[in-house]
Amino acid sequence: MNPTLALLGLVLFLLAGGYVQRASAHDEPTSFIDIRLKPDGMQVDVTASVTDLAHDLPNVEPDMLLQRANIDAQQSQIAELVAARLKISDGGNLLALRLGEILPVVEKRDLRMVFSSAWPVTPETLRVHCLLFSYDPRHRTFVNIYADHEILRQDVLTAANTGSTFQTSNFQSIPGVFRTFVGLGIHHIFIGPDHILFVVGLMLLGGSLQQLLKIITAFTIAHSITLALATFRILSPSASIIEPTIALSIVFVGVHAFFGKQDRDPRLLFAFCFGLVHGFGFANVLQEMVLPRQALGCSLCAFNLGVEIGQGCIVLAVAPLLAFLQRGHAQLAGRVVAAGSLCVTAAGAFWFFQRIIG
Repeated sequence: MNPTLALLGLVLFLLAGGYVQRASAHDEPTSFIDIRLKPDGMQVDVTASVTDLAHDLPNVEPDMLLQRANIDAQQSQIAELVAARLKISDGGNLLALRLGEILPVVEKRDLRMVFSSAWPVTPETLRVHCLLFSYDPRHRTFVNIYADHEILRQDVLTAANTGSTFQTSNFQSIPGVFRTFVGLGIHHIFIGPDHILFVVGLMLLGGSLQQLLKIITAFTIAHSITLALATFRILSPSASIIEPTIALSIVFVGVHAFFGKQDRDPRLLFAFCFGLVHGFGFANVLQEMVLPRQALGCSLCAFNLGVEIGQGCIVLAVAPLLAFLQRGHAQLAGRVVAAGSLCVTAAGAFWFFQRIIG
């Protein structure tokens, strides 16, 4: 087998086959810690999936944790589990967390655990160390600090970054917000195989650099529009509609690539129209977070920039290889395009039915 074809086939397998088991590109496991500062102490709300909690509780199934009787029976074990993995200190002393109540969030299959801690004077700094669910290295914990009902600081904790220090008297700086959300945007693209395959599907038929840039720019403009509309709560369609539609867009571009070039190239129109839908998909991630109000525009632009950086990396990796094949290996390029379009179409169809059923 031609080594170039084998290499590209491997790339397509990793994109379409290796990721195809995910029902959604946005199902990355997350938990949330909201710390509300008060003159006499703090309230700490921990929201986590019942799936993650049940994994570390013996003889407990996820659905059991959505029932009041089972929550009450497991209350002490849940409190011990969270307290052992969440440490908050005032810079030197560990603050004791007392469990107040546990509330089921049935529609999201989460539990909200409300803790409290008292202090005589609000500390200048808070150090949060957290690794709630080490069994899943993808897990991320969003930490939000509130003062007077306004979000003061925000950070994201992962298996590689388990701790963060917050100044309780200062709002988060604009550069800090920018860095956090650029990283989130890049990360989101690389854990989102549906967005990647849509872009790859658009590029399979090749074209000049100017033509491909126009197509990608149309996609960028479109998803930026709907990302902003959804983030500012102007228009926010249900994920149960958006996620299957994203999958259908992948099927559409895959089928179009399989049947080859036509007299008129409709990919610019495809990119813009379906980009509007993908923007709502990006927004689903941001809507799970509480964006800092004083830097809402900055965080939105930074997340979008991160998405574009990740998307640009995909284009730079795939476009030159396709151009090389089309210039000097026309027959091989045709086979690669056919194989690639079938992979894209199959993955999109799989996601569509999986998301409809789910």
